[in-house]
Amino acid sequence: MTTWHWVRHGPTHEKSFVGWRDVPADLSDHDLINRVRQHLPEEALIVSSDLIRSIHTADALRMDRHTRLPHEPDLREINFGVWDGMRFDAVAARDPQLSRDFWDKPGDIQAPEGESWNQTSTRVSKVVDRMNAAYEGAHIIAVAHFGVILTQVQRALGVSAYEAMAHKIDNISVTTLHHKGGEIWSVEQINHIP
Repeated sequence: MTTWHWVRHGPTHEKSFVGWRDVPADLSDHDLINRVRQHLPEEALIVSSDLIRSIHTADALRMDRHTRLPHEPDLREINFGVWDGMRFDAVAARDPQLSRDFWDKPGDIQAPEGESWNQTSTRVSKVVDRMNAAYEGAHIIAVAHFGVILTQVQRALGVSAYEAMAHKIDNISVTTLHHKGGEIWSVEQINHIP
């Protein structure tokens, strides 16, 4: 059984869409970081997306017996395209129906010049499948993003994208999923903050 400990990166304090824009995380809550570090397994592989908010969060959580793997560009957040950097009200004004459908009917609906939920899920699942095959039985700490984590919650629970999006994923929270082979998954915890 391979255990995935998904950790959402530290907060960015942005008041706009943040997808592939490379903005830093606020990692000043040392007590929370220490609690999460103590909650995570002492021996594990640690991987992150290649965006600095995930890289720096992974570096802050890393312990001596963690093996750091190369950054994974395919663990990036959903690509929000032209919406990236726009405030939510500006997106709603620019694309009223599309922006509603993007969240209410996640699946194949894409942000302009961006990607859909299904495209994101496929991209992330390829990384997860590759790592499950390469590191069977390992503990993997993956520091990534809200949408990325929820694609794997959807997969593990076998629910719709809309149902998966109902789950809250706080910054620096831990979501633990177990892969038992093939498409057999189980969920230990979602959005755990020690």
